[in-house]
Amino acid sequence: MSTPNSSNGHYAPINGLQLYYELHGNGRPLVLLHGGGSTIESTFGRILPVLARTHRVIAVELQAHGHTLDIDRPLSFEQDADDVAALLDHLQIGQADIMGFSNGGTTCLQIAIRHPQLVHKLVPASATFRRDGMPPGFFEGFSHVSLDDMPPLLKEAYLKANPDPKGLQRMFDRDVARMKAFKDIGDAAIKTIQAPVLVLNGDAEVVLAEHALALSRTLPHARLAILPGGHGDYIGEICTPYENNPTPSLVTAMIDSFLNT
Repeated sequence: MSTPNSSNGHYAPINGLQLYYELHGNGRPLVLLHGGGSTIESTFGRILPVLARTHRVIAVELQAHGHTLDIDRPLSFEQDADDVAALLDHLQIGQADIMGFSNGGTTCLQIAIRHPQLVHKLVPASATFRRDGMPPGFFEGFSHVSLDDMPPLLKEAYLKANPDPKGLQRMFDRDVARMKAFKDIGDAAIKTIQAPVLVLNGDAEVVLAEHALALSRTLPHARLAILPGGHGDYIGEICTPYENNPTPSLVTAMIDSFLNT
């Protein structure tokens, strides 16, 4: 078993997992869900401290990611959504704001669909809900990838949380299999989401800006912000060149304003 990387880290027995989460700050609960192949730190390391100034942040590492070890059961966005719902129940939190980046953004949508009573406001960032939201050939490309193709910074972040190369390979294999099997979330399901939503996306990234626009127009109560840069640049994700880039500070203020009004 890996150990928490700070005094803020905890484990909860959730649906057969020892699910790792961190608590930061005070205020209305805000759940943060990392991207595929990622950890809390690699996705949200730059903006989490700022968000924690005005929120009680619950940052989660989902099945097979970071401190949370894999178990013998399917990995899916729906299962991740159910795990987050069970964690909120474990923490006796009846409703929370929820933000997810990339794969975490898709999980964010599934939480709102499957557990609408838990969601106060939603921030899906670079979230995919249909296969046509990605460039042609994107999903087919997962048939020809190996761990060598994974960004080194993401490998290092995983091994910092859990220094087990077999766990790293397992996470990679799990995420690849999930993306190869990705199925569209139907418009009818998206339209059931009644919470206010702030959709975020980059203008030059793997998730097409047109897809973010389509998501915002399918959701009943959504606003849209398209930011300059690539995948995760606007939140300072670990693989992006964000030194001296003011955009993450701007986006954090935008998120904070949306959640608090």
